[in-house]
Amino acid sequence: MKKAPIPKQVCHFIMHLRLHYQFFILSGGYLLSSLFVEHLIWDQFWWQFINVHVLLFGGATAYNSYWDKDEGPIGGLKSPPKMERWMWFLSLSMQVGGLIWAFSISTSYVIIYAVSLMLFWLYSTPLARWKGKPWLSILAIGISTGTNSFLMGYIAGSGLSLSFNEGIIAFGVACIILSLYPVSQLFQFEEDRNRGDITFAIKYGLKGVRRLYVLLFPMGVLLISWLLYLKENWMGMLFFFASVPAFIYISIILWRLEGKEHEYAKVMRIKFLASLSFVLFILSMLLYKSII
Repeated sequence: MKKAPIPKQVCHFIMHLRLHYQFFILSGGYLLSSLFVEHLIWDQFWWQFINVHVLLFGGATAYNSYWDKDEGPIGGLKSPPKMERWMWFLSLSMQVGGLIWAFSISTSYVIIYAVSLMLFWLYSTPLARWKGKPWLSILAIGISTGTNSFLMGYIAGSGLSLSFNEGIIAFGVACIILSLYPVSQLFQFEEDRNRGDITFAIKYGLKGVRRLYVLLFPMGVLLISWLLYLKENWMGMLFFFASVPAFIYISIILWRLEGKEHEYAKVMRIKFLASLSFVLFILSMLLYKSII
């Protein structure tokens, strides 16, 4: 098969970074940390936002796409274009470059960044392929994009060391992210099976995906609401009461799903709306903090 021209290949690589996915779905944990910082180091916080969500998360997503070689719908990309060998090298280089940049923050920040990088590698590489092992994939995604995104945001924004409370909030973030993580796997059964991957959705089916959501989403909301309440009473209450209708709405949609490919657009809308609402809530609270 003839290769696409280089400019088109570059466009394909950028598509595989899935930056809209990084910014609107995976950014909530990092941004949430800003609400727990008394005096935010604005420039450092936003520069490291780019580092985490473009170089680390974007690079890891492209790296995963290289090994998956999906042709059908995947999270954030309905028709993934073909990847070339140079994209594998560049995706790794982005992550390593981000790790080097992380040294400008602190040793603890570097360690957390490196743990995420390693978990992304274990998740995707054929040498380990945690993506094809249901609970190892949950562990990898929960830590790399869940707990660690909050912890990196907190360190970058505050310059402070971590405490037990930050660990609890980070766990809450992981719960919310993982609650919807396997949903997009419902539309990848055939390709995942052909690769030999036994994903969470394949192992436990639509029923298991629903149960995971019902367990983890409320747990994450309760933990974050509680810690926000201790910080700012009204903010914690607002977060909790705003999350209740979101939980009910997503539950109704999930219980109507049949796991058919034509439902892909509906599922992606759910994930984007839920995550974007989370992000917009945090940004509005951050704006409020900055002007009072």
